[in-house]
Amino acid sequence: HMTSSGLFWSYDVRDAMEESISGSRTEQNRRPTKNSYMAGNAKALAAIATLAGRANVAAEYQGVYETMRQLIIDRLWDPGARFFKVLHENNQLDDAREAIGYIPWMFGIPGPEHEEAWLQIRDPEGFLAPKGLTTAERRHPEFRSHVPNGGTCEWDGAVWPFATSQTLNALANLLRSPGDHPVDKSDYFQQLLTYATSHVREGIPHIGEYHDEVTGRWLRDEYPRSWFYNHSTYVDLVINGLVGLVPRGDDIVEIDPLVPEDTLDWFALDKVLYHNKLLT
Repeated sequence: HMTSSGLFWSYDVRDAMEESISGSRTEQNRRPTKNSYMAGNAKALAAIATLAGRANVAAEYQGVYETMRQLIIDRLWDPGARFFKVLHENNQLDDAREAIGYIPWMFGIPGPEHEEAWLQIRDPEGFLAPKGLTTAERRHPEFRSHVPNGGTCEWDGAVWPFATSQTLNALANLLRSPGDHPVDKSDYFQQLLTYATSHVREGIPHIGEYHDEVTGRWLRDEYPRSWFYNHSTYVDLVINGLVGLVPRGDDIVEIDPLVPEDTLDWFALDKVLYHNKLLT
């Protein structure tokens, strides 16, 4: 699905984000999702080749990553909206900010000049809602508009655990990168707490498909469709993010907690298998 520009196209339904404001089940859009994943694949292959002592292969795939990285910045960044967006077949960027615009940070693609995008997670007209981070900006006229039109997998604003996991993963990468940032550990901590409180249905532990951003009510909650929908990485967000066990390829144990000052007196993480060792 590579286009002549070097970017990859996808239908929104094929990258697990159906019925989004920007997406289409028929249009071959260039999306931050698929292109970030492909760049991340190349970056991982370069790291694997380095571990294997194959410098020429590592250089090849690092070059693919750098090329993809620059294409994403050049073609999918909207300098006016200060956000990564979907590029349509007519080479016009969509007018909606969507949570998928944070996925490039999962793979180290953006630079400091793009970090203003993160202010949207603090803005009630952006992605900030009482029960989590929305999948589209709340100010957009098509926010939560697909339900009356028969939508069944609405990525037009409701809160999805899948998207929350990606956004918090990206935020952790941002906070651990050098320099000052427009958001801080308190943003990660608060959104992780909000995410944690969503793991319930009628008083029992539950993780569903997606939920209302104001009431927290799980949507499309019929059994069994949404009852075993464990498509989040919540435990990773606690271990790698909050507690801060940062995965590495070498034998250094790096601990970098994303805990703001004066929030937790202590935490404990016990019996974590890491590099064939049990860590406490």
